[in-house]
Amino acid sequence: MISRTLFTDILIIVLLIALQIFVLNRITLFGKYTPVIYPVFVMFYPFFRNKYQFLLLSFILGLGIDAFLYTWGINAFATTVIAYFRTLIFRTSTDTSTDFFSFHSLQWSQFFLFVFMSIFIHQALVQYIEIFKFSRFFDIFLNVLATSGISFIFIIIYALAFKIKQKV
Repeated sequence: MISRTLFTDILIIVLLIALQIFVLNRITLFGKYTPVIYPVFVMFYPFFRNKYQFLLLSFILGLGIDAFLYTWGINAFATTVIAYFRTLIFRTSTDTSTDFFSFHSLQWSQFFLFVFMSIFIHQALVQYIEIFKFSRFFDIFLNVLATSGISFIFIIIYALAFKIKQKV
């Protein structure tokens, strides 16, 4: 297992921002849905690391996305929120009550539920804050579902490519 340091965390953040901005934001599926992959940093960050450093790095990741998309902190807010509640999301999706968390010990259905819940919450926060019209509630909800589903597929491919379930 590779030891992660602050330098490697920052390098991963820079690479994820570049991947999101310069590759994935140029992909629009069905004319309006863009896959989102940068929350994988928050989802798969080791549980045993410093929580305050993790929250700060998650905020920086979201702020980096905001800087390129001119979204005024929406992504920073959403990314920090899922980082803050990640343990709760993990416990809810896996029905675990222990203090030891490991993706390796999860069943695939629990792993999928954790990933989908995380990306769904992230997308709901981003899109409802960005559009913020009660009259478009159901349109936004369908957009959140579609974007979450597409992003889920990209994140699972990422997890399989980097063997997240086996390593973390």
